[in-house]
Amino acid sequence: MSKDKAKVRSTLDAVKASGRSALTAPEGKIVCDAYGIAVPKEGVARDAAAARELAASMGFPVVMKIVSPDILHKTEAGGVLVGLKSADEVAKGFDTIVANAKKHKADADIHGVQIQQMLHGGQEVIVGAVTDGSFGKLVAFGLGGVLVEVLKDITFRLAPATEADALSMLDGIQAAEMLKGVRGSEPVNRDALARLIVAVSELVTDFPEITELDLNPVFASKNGAIAADVRIVVDFEAKAARYRPAEKDILASMKRIMQPNALAVIGASAENGKIGNSVMKNLINGGYQGQIYPINPSADEVLGYKAYKSVKDVPGEIDTAVFAIPAKFVAAALTECGEKKVAGAVLIPSGFAETGQHEMQEQLVAIARKYDIRMMGPNIYGFYYLPAKLCATFCTAYDYQGTTALSSQSGGIGMAIIGYSRSAKMGVSAIVGLGNKSDIDEDDLLIFFEQDPNTQVIAQHCEDLKDGRAFAEVAQRVSKKKPVIVLKAGRTAAGARAASSHTGALAGNDKIYDDVLRQSGVIRARSLRDLLDFSRGVPLLPTPKGENVVIITGAGGSGVLLSDACVDNKLSLMKMPDDLDKSFRKFIPPFGAAGNPVDITGGEPPQTYKNTVLLGLSDDRIHALILGYWHTIITPPMTFAKLVVDARDEMRAKGIEKPIVASLAGDVQVEEAAEYLYQHGIPAYAYSTEIPVAVLGAKYQWARGAGLLGAR
Repeated sequence: MSKDKAKVRSTLDAVKASGRSALTAPEGKIVCDAYGIAVPKEGVARDAAAARELAASMGFPVVMKIVSPDILHKTEAGGVLVGLKSADEVAKGFDTIVANAKKHKADADIHGVQIQQMLHGGQEVIVGAVTDGSFGKLVAFGLGGVLVEVLKDITFRLAPATEADALSMLDGIQAAEMLKGVRGSEPVNRDALARLIVAVSELVTDFPEITELDLNPVFASKNGAIAADVRIVVDFEAKAARYRPAEKDILASMKRIMQPNALAVIGASAENGKIGNSVMKNLINGGYQGQIYPINPSADEVLGYKAYKSVKDVPGEIDTAVFAIPAKFVAAALTECGEKKVAGAVLIPSGFAETGQHEMQEQLVAIARKYDIRMMGPNIYGFYYLPAKLCATFCTAYDYQGTTALSSQSGGIGMAIIGYSRSAKMGVSAIVGLGNKSDIDEDDLLIFFEQDPNTQVIAQHCEDLKDGRAFAEVAQRVSKKKPVIVLKAGRTAAGARAASSHTGALAGNDKIYDDVLRQSGVIRARSLRDLLDFSRGVPLLPTPKGENVVIITGAGGSGVLLSDACVDNKLSLMKMPDDLDKSFRKFIPPFGAAGNPVDITGGEPPQTYKNTVLLGLSDDRIHALILGYWHTIITPPMTFAKLVVDARDEMRAKGIEKPIVASLAGDVQVEEAAEYLYQHGIPAYAYSTEIPVAVLGAKYQWARGAGLLGAR
């Protein structure tokens, strides 16, 4: 695509020189022309006679719009007339529009009236761009006209967007089918629309001062995509660059924090009930093998370890300092850590920004930047890193090691993570508190866990993303290697500021998070339970080799609910081939139901379950199994659980592995059976048809995003 950046720059410079925050429609056309964005024929008339002449040269009908830098929303000012069919109507319309504009704003600077070729036919859509406080420049697409305001059917991507991103946006709205042609209408030119989206995304990336842009409506047809109306809002105030160290420096610091050779506890105490005492006990009892230096100006030793008045008195190098002192003393101790060249500070104390003490927190940030210290917190429970047997926290010790790393912005959620992980015997590599996120945030953790051989899945709870664009860029890379699961709290929060454009007004905070996380390959958890279930189940499931999912159930009702859950989680129920249907029918009674779901009925013996599971695993056309168990005397819960594990192991010995999840319905014995399945690598849930399918759906979402299943 050819771009005339010089023409855009000169136009924006003129707008800036005039002290305006928005472009007029003619200026918008200049900018669009410079980036190959198709707009109708148009011109500006300064009197009724010129309007007649312009309209006649274009051909009727035409659209007329007021041109004034003081009137951004032209329709609300009575500044738009549509479908004028003669020169006389145009002349009369000129006077009407100017009169309406003066009535709306008496001192408005009126440049004239825009005469524009009227477009016919096609689907009305909106293409736009906004500037988000966390994610920066975003491009948007949705239905145009009134529908976009009523239905809010719009989708976002980070700008600049690729053509693949743009095409995914066309399929990312609820009304995507309308673009493909419905009730005899012709499909739109998808490539033309995608090019338009890409052009808008490049325009706002090349010129950051463009904060909002609307092309609404865009008329999309089989012949192309033309923007009937252009609205561009600008902000020329220079924005401070975000603080972001180089990734190699981030990784070096994070390694010293998470895998320290020597650790200081500032505020270490021998007195039970104090945080400094709990931290010391957890470090000692957890088995940490590095050097532990208690810092306490009033003690000679703490729990058998020589104490020091300051970190500066410690003879050796210190990688990490855990702070367990009141907030008012933190700044001075942090300065001493800087002078000692400590790499990281784990700030447990509260009493900073979360209580309105923003200046105190900003003081810590300034000290940390001066001395190149990375800070975790403040207002956190600390962190666990189990491969190093490191419990740098005042919470309960944790020693069930696995490959899932979890983090939370909230201490309460952190405790829930710890409790669930222990209860479910879910092995973790790390549990990290981020609290106020004065410095270290989710993308710093991603950079560390990306290269950590002890971590295979990364799950994060957050209330916001301090730098959403940095997170998205890192997550896009990391999620190709390891599943990244995010629970974003505050899903119902609206955007923080009023917007001048339709696109800006529709940029609800959560919709942006939803789309950008998906663009980045992140699995989004909708609840705390989702986060925990996905964290536990996704690592157990082998990566599927294709989209075909088959349900095998002992109860027709479960099969219906499991099928619904598949639709909800974007899983593809395989259309059963005739030969495979016949093969399943060999194992089920005549009153059972083959097809998909395969209903073997509740009265069948254990061997029927095993035979159908073996068939499902052995056929190459089936890529994943969902099992629905119904508690019967003929096949008790533990019998079912053991035969499923046996069947899985039998096929695994032949080199065949597929994802299997199970839903168990019955009396309380199904709880033991579900746990047995889980402990043998098969995610299983008693009393739920939704959760096991959601876990499988999460695995599929990751596999698609990582490019392991191809586009869908």
